[in-house]
Amino acid sequence: MNLIESMRIYVRVVERASISDAARDLEIGQSTVSERIERLEKFVGCRLLLRSARAFSCTPEGQTFYERSKTILQAASEAISEISGDQQLANGITRIAAPHCFGETILPHLIEYFRSNFPPMPLSLTLNDRVVDLVTEGVDISFRTGPLGEGAFIAYPLGKVNRFLVASPAYVEKNGPIESPGDLASHTLISFNNPADQIAMISDSGVVENIPFPSDIKTSHWRPAFEMVRMGMGIGAFEEYACTEALEKGDLVKVLPGFKIVPLDLNLLIQAQRPVPQRVRTIVSILRNVVPNFLPRTS
Repeated sequence: MNLIESMRIYVRVVERASISDAARDLEIGQSTVSERIERLEKFVGCRLLLRSARAFSCTPEGQTFYERSKTILQAASEAISEISGDQQLANGITRIAAPHCFGETILPHLIEYFRSNFPPMPLSLTLNDRVVDLVTEGVDISFRTGPLGEGAFIAYPLGKVNRFLVASPAYVEKNGPIESPGDLASHTLISFNNPADQIAMISDSGVVENIPFPSDIKTSHWRPAFEMVRMGMGIGAFEEYACTEALEKGDLVKVLPGFKIVPLDLNLLIQAQRPVPQRVRTIVSILRNVVPNFLPRTS
């Protein structure tokens, strides 16, 4: 049994509280995850998880094993980095994670910049809107928008990501102008990854208000929501780099321009390990300098 790999799977199952979600994250079958957990329990000689029809929880031994496993995975990552040294600059694959919208609109331009200005470096990209744990998922660099959350990482601020409330000109013409946040309740609202059904906005006076945003249509990915808004089906809130081109072409117009959506923090995360591999240090140094130049700034 590959104990390190089994630990990685176990940690992911505990953190996702779902075998199916962990299997999807790790890109392996649910049956494989279940089999690995069972073999791990036999290996350590005790029950790690208490399973029921709807959920499961850690046994006291399972909680201890989870905490120790995270420490071991971190140590293993540090050991590999320490002995690999500069050889990884040419031969190591740098694994980068990013949210879908950033990864689909900005990341290709960053990669093109790398390929045009520096020696080729092997890259592996993972796009996912959930919070990625760098250690348990073997990620070297992660872009994160919004709250940092908790974890063993070092964060480098890259700036703020503006967001706009937008609609198509045809939608506005058909449904009338939106003059105040309260008017949104009478319109079709389309959102993605917004379980709170509200949006924080800043008025001209600088006051932050949590505006109700009860979505009529919700999606788990930004692109379908964006296309439906562009088609004139409703109003949506999107990061600036998603809608800059459509605004410039006139396919979309800003809604409630007197209010600004509270911007998101954009951070670059690396594992909190010493020493950091040379290839990661090199890429991080470049990204910290160039990423702000790739973020659009519309008026």
